[in-house]
Amino acid sequence: MQEYRFCPLCAAPLIFRSDADNNTDGDKIRLACPTGHWTHWDNPLPVLAALVEIEGRVLLARNVAWPEKNFALITGFMERGETPEQGIARELKEETNLHAESVDLIGVYEFIRKNELIIAYHVRASGEIQLSPELVEYKLVAPERLKPWRAGTGYAMADWMRARGLPVEFIDWGAQRPDE
Repeated sequence: MQEYRFCPLCAAPLIFRSDADNNTDGDKIRLACPTGHWTHWDNPLPVLAALVEIEGRVLLARNVAWPEKNFALITGFMERGETPEQGIARELKEETNLHAESVDLIGVYEFIRKNELIIAYHVRASGEIQLSPELVEYKLVAPERLKPWRAGTGYAMADWMRARGLPVEFIDWGAQRPDE
């Protein structure tokens, strides 16, 4: 998370003030330039997520920075000039070398802890899996063996499972593997 200390336009030290001081109707306290040049709105960042289905199984991957038991969906950020659907197809290719055959919206989920808004897709994919350096391992899990976690992308997985008539049993993140 970026920490702002000075106005990017006039270099004045930033202060905390209410939205009411910024001529808005809100009452949130925000970091702002004392002369009104700039306000740090701290809006949620959109994150793309893919529940990747390949040959009838769901791909889960482990990030290099995560403990051994933590597997999740493929995620990433949009780039300027692309749609969310194009962005998730690009992220899938970059992180797994898979080609997105179809991209269908599952839903949009809050992830307040990280100030993110997750846009989750069901992606049917093809190709040979080759992980990028940011991922250390993957597994392919039968949909009926999935166990979602109680956070943003886990809720997307649960909604996808429910839409297919599969029972949903939540686990604690890191407590066990999502397919145990």
